[in-house]
Amino acid sequence: MATITHFRDLQCWQKCREVRQRVRILVKRWPGEEKFRLTDQIIRSSRGPTSHIAEGYGRFYEKENIRFCRIARGSLYETQDHLITANDDGFIDEDVLKEHFEHVETAIRILNGYLRYLDTLSAPRSSSVSEPPATYDAQASVVRSPPSPEAPLIADL
Repeated sequence: MATITHFRDLQCWQKCREVRQRVRILVKRWPGEEKFRLTDQIIRSSRGPTSHIAEGYGRFYEKENIRFCRIARGSLYETQDHLITANDDGFIDEDVLKEHFEHVETAIRILNGYLRYLDTLSAPRSSSVSEPPATYDAQASVVRSPPSPEAPLIADL
């Protein structure tokens, strides 16, 4: 297992970076009139995952990291939607759509694995104290269960 010392060491960040780089190359072939429309949207959505993974990593708190990774996953799905739109509008063909879609799917799978790992780190730990059945009677030989609504503790007042 590799040691993680920086967000750049995370496989999910590396895969999302590949997606971002591929999208950037892809959109260079799109028509100029799309520069401030679909081109801008897909570039932004492909940049989001690496940014969110880095920001979550920098929080040093698993629950916040999970929140940012979920946002990153949403951006990956948004990128897929923009790829479908590009295909519908005739900017890319089915083969290019499939190729890029698979890269995004791989990034999502790796990110989901990282989320599962983070979830195990942030599993709720019980902060309550529980005590085993104990004696609540003056006579040590009589063992009773702890009081409950059905069997309240009767105190001598």
